[in-house]
Amino acid sequence: MAIDIKVPQLPESVADATVATWHVKPGDKVSRDQNLVDIETDKVVLEVVAPEDGVIGEIIAEEGTTVGADEVIGKLEKGDGAAAKTDAKADSKADDKPAAKAASGSGEKLQVKVPQLPESVADATIATWHVKAGEAVTRDQNLVDIETDKVVLEVVAPADGVLAEIKQDEGATVAADDVIGIVEAGAAAAASSAPAQESAAADDDGDSEVAGPAVRRLLAEHGLKVADVKGTGKGGRVTKEDVEKHVKGGAKAAAPAAQATSAAAPAAGDRDQKRVPMTRLRKTIAKRLLEAKNATAMLTTFNEVNMKPIMDLRKKYKDVFEERHDTRLGFMGFYVKAVTEALKRFPEVNASIDGDDIVYHNYFDISIAVSTPRGLVTPVLRDTDKMSIADVENGIRELALKGRDGKLTLDDMQGGNFTITNGGVFGSLLSTPILNPPQSAILGMHKIQDRPMAVDGKVEILPMMYLALSYDHRIIDGKESVGFLVTIKELLEDPQRLLLDI
Repeated sequence: MAIDIKVPQLPESVADATVATWHVKPGDKVSRDQNLVDIETDKVVLEVVAPEDGVIGEIIAEEGTTVGADEVIGKLEKGDGAAAKTDAKADSKADDKPAAKAASGSGEKLQVKVPQLPESVADATIATWHVKAGEAVTRDQNLVDIETDKVVLEVVAPADGVLAEIKQDEGATVAADDVIGIVEAGAAAAASSAPAQESAAADDDGDSEVAGPAVRRLLAEHGLKVADVKGTGKGGRVTKEDVEKHVKGGAKAAAPAAQATSAAAPAAGDRDQKRVPMTRLRKTIAKRLLEAKNATAMLTTFNEVNMKPIMDLRKKYKDVFEERHDTRLGFMGFYVKAVTEALKRFPEVNASIDGDDIVYHNYFDISIAVSTPRGLVTPVLRDTDKMSIADVENGIRELALKGRDGKLTLDDMQGGNFTITNGGVFGSLLSTPILNPPQSAILGMHKIQDRPMAVDGKVEILPMMYLALSYDHRIIDGKESVGFLVTIKELLEDPQRLLLDI
């Protein structure tokens, strides 16, 4: 019997996704819950697992294809594949068994497991359950979001049925393959019969016929009866949307009365609080920043740079540069090349502490701080000494797009000997950047702002920018830190030095 391999439910506000990587080929044998394909969205990478043991029969959507939720992207032949293709009667019998189970309401109990976690991720956190125990679910419906330090994974229902049990509540820490819930396949009728009987005993007006168990539960939460809500479903049935609409309407109607009675006192709604758990990425960032403050002798030194020479150079050559290299000529290319040259002259800044040893790096991998929807990350540009300004600009653009789309990999994030962060893009005039361990220094760039400056005894208005170098004083002395920063200042104020290597 052929089973459809479908795209799972996509996160809210995500219209489509892309088939990233197929881990199997047609004819490959697969086991249940084995990851078959990665689906990339703007926010996360979703794993689609095998619903049963079997053989991959067909791949419909190739890598790079844009797909929507519930779209069929492949076929799985249940069993060994060969028997399913040659024995039509066996297919018929196999189809009859699930139908019989669904009709009887005593379906197979299927485990809802935590999927395989990314490499180097030991555990995860249950973020949000989208269904409650006892609610009916459909196959491939998103049941729960699981958050790791790097990505958010969606776990979908393995079959139509009822979520019989939730074993791990929101906020619980789980590991790969942990059982977090139980789905009873084809058990919708059986699961709803007990609540229906309780409802029939409590309500003599036939509520069970016009509202399902989930709706009645929602009504009870708001202290309502079925008769209070106008049903818009088939046959006048009350839906969840009807209840929510009724509750919102009641809140709006009550608002004027509430305002009138509380005119003499401050409105309670103006002093509400909202408590939201930190995401795992935010926890990781907080932990690393605290370690940097507590485990290093961090100090910051400042200087300022006249950006007019670079701005004039950009204005003169930006159109030709973009036409030649198919990328815009920004400031970061100059920053990275200046930092690379300064690192060559001050190897202590390119070094790190490992226990009681100082490790000097004879290569130049620079981390670039990138702001993403999930937090600040620092992907790495490697071998910047071998890159041209065009290569640097292209590399930074690719990392920024990956960060925005949630596609940064562990390889993109690991390593790096020095970090550049540019708070100027957000309007920051001056700041003290914090170290990115185990690195020993970080350079903060800031907003370029016109200021009156004394030049050859005259006051001129120049585009000035503050530089801030935070460094670990255990390995870098004041002489090296100031010399490093002055070198960057000189290279930026006279960019021809970068070309002449002087």
